[in-house]
Amino acid sequence: MIDTRVTIAGVELKNPVMTASGTFGSGEEYSEFVDLSRLGAVVTKGVANVPWPGNPTPRVAEVYGGMLNAIGLQNPGVDVFARRDIPFLKRYDTKIVVNVCGRTAEDYIDVVERLGDEPVDLLEINISCPNVKEGGIAFGQDPKAVEDITRQVKSHARQPIIMKLSPNVTDITVMAKAAEAGGADAVSLINTLTGMKIDIHKRTFTLANKTGGMSGPAIKPIAVRMVYQAANAVKLPIIGMGGIATAEDAIEFLLAGATAVSVGTANFFNPCATVEIVEGIENYMKKYGIADVKELIGAVR
Repeated sequence: MIDTRVTIAGVELKNPVMTASGTFGSGEEYSEFVDLSRLGAVVTKGVANVPWPGNPTPRVAEVYGGMLNAIGLQNPGVDVFARRDIPFLKRYDTKIVVNVCGRTAEDYIDVVERLGDEPVDLLEINISCPNVKEGGIAFGQDPKAVEDITRQVKSHARQPIIMKLSPNVTDITVMAKAAEAGGADAVSLINTLTGMKIDIHKRTFTLANKTGGMSGPAIKPIAVRMVYQAANAVKLPIIGMGGIATAEDAIEFLLAGATAVSVGTANFFNPCATVEIVEGIENYMKKYGIADVKELIGAVR
């Protein structure tokens, strides 16, 4: 008998496999391919306090080893989300993690307060959003801003908060420590890396936004390294992500120190990826006689 349960900030997941925000909608479109009850948690698309239209098109491009996206966090806003998506997810035996986005601290606080009475388990705070009050630099690229936004959100949130860290920084451990100092209950990493693609025939940018977030298998070694560094810098649970497409990829993150993993871009080319990874972890544990998945977490030092 194997035990795949993990705990993040007091919330027990049946296994360490989650979806990555922005790649799974809020679960409904994938429910015909995947039994959501098999997943440890579903992480929703970003939710703001008001509807966001997103960026102009084209806003997705394939690149070697992954993809670029500049969706711009398009979403219908927290009111529609609470009315439509939460009731759907509550039909399944899985935990609900709501990804929260905003352009100011007040935006984030507005959303977490609105979600305070909703039946969701964890809040993932996307601090890769540009801080409009500070000249547009992302909250997650300044350690003082990371600590400040974490502290403010934490003081208003009823659910535990996960701070989603940006990899577009010099030292990820500084950001992880700032989130910890601000009172975060967990951190998730990595978000996308900033990239660009140029169409040589049209001699213009492939994405209307010029730059986009790079995700997919090509970024996995960077993500594993950052998860390992963060796991050795803070005492918080870590949710690892970045290029996970197979159970082997997920196990690599667990060994590096992640308590759970999020599967993102793989959902686009294999809608069944998450459940295949759950089953793959179970088979790995049986093969190597591992009784408890927690034996794998941070086993490589």
